[in-house]
Amino acid sequence: MRKRLFYIVLLALAAGAATQSWMWWSWASAPVSEAKGTAVEESFVQIQIPEGTPSTQIGQDLEAAGLIRSTTAWKLYSRWKTHRSDGGFQAGSYVISPTQSLAEIAKTIWDGDVVQLSFTIPEGWTRKQMAARFEQRGLTTADEFLAASENIPYDRFPWLPNGIPHLEGFLFPDTYQIDSGDISAEELVDMMLTRFEQVALPIYETQPSDYSLLDWVTLASIVEKEAVVADERDVIASVFARRLQEGITLGSDPTVEYGLGIEQTPENPLTFAQVETPNPYNTYINPGLTPTPIASPGAASLEASLVPGPTEFLYFVARYDGTHVFSRTLGEHEEAQGKIRDRIDAEDSEG
Repeated sequence: MRKRLFYIVLLALAAGAATQSWMWWSWASAPVSEAKGTAVEESFVQIQIPEGTPSTQIGQDLEAAGLIRSTTAWKLYSRWKTHRSDGGFQAGSYVISPTQSLAEIAKTIWDGDVVQLSFTIPEGWTRKQMAARFEQRGLTTADEFLAASENIPYDRFPWLPNGIPHLEGFLFPDTYQIDSGDISAEELVDMMLTRFEQVALPIYETQPSDYSLLDWVTLASIVEKEAVVADERDVIASVFARRLQEGITLGSDPTVEYGLGIEQTPENPLTFAQVETPNPYNTYINPGLTPTPIASPGAASLEASLVPGPTEFLYFVARYDGTHVFSRTLGEHEEAQGKIRDRIDAEDSEG
């Protein structure tokens, strides 16, 4: 009788311990912040896991960030996960909600579901504009990016033209997604050169062209800066191609702006003094193309510039609304310029 009572007590104690263990595990593995009710505003915590971080340290970091209740529970779950699955916890930047359970958080980090940052480089942007954007987003400093864009990586991208001083024009404008962890200026440069390789080079290789790769991208960059309205892009490319063939200077305002490091507006257009200021990028003075591209052209400008069609026009002038007036002769061009100046003066006087 006493023996049976002893076993009953042991069973009761074991059951009690199991119940307590289960209760502890349920508490330890549950979300730190339980979602209650029908409308809960969910908060998120971003956590960075460096390469090579041990599982125990990950648990400590998660507990310190208020994302899990117990490092001990994390250790137990990690051991079970390691025995059950191939792989391991992956480095990266994660956005995690306190309403996620320990198992859900572990799965996120095990699968490497890192948060992605998205940034867009618009068509027609220069290296300096990109550098300012990257610094603003906290990805790298402007100086670091500009320095990286002046270190030509011929070892990784042997198709780059020889002797270029920087990568202006070859940093392809597009929308990119990256891990929100650390990324170097060199990695940003490589990413955009890779996209150029994937998108632009096949365009160049589709049909024979009289342009070298550098000349093609340079012409496309000038077209990109001039063409605001998509319907005019082909005509602008054809005008420039014809002027090059006939030995007429391109007379492109954006090249002067690039050379002087300025940007004109309808209220402050280029002055005659600026247009007459000698610099290698002034296509009012210097025949032919500029020494390098002046911006990053998009695919549409690259396609329009590869084999431009014939055109009857030799001149165009901006209306400052995105469109241009195209002219066949210098007389027509000067007349169009006069009308546009008169309109702007009239608007200024009314204002």
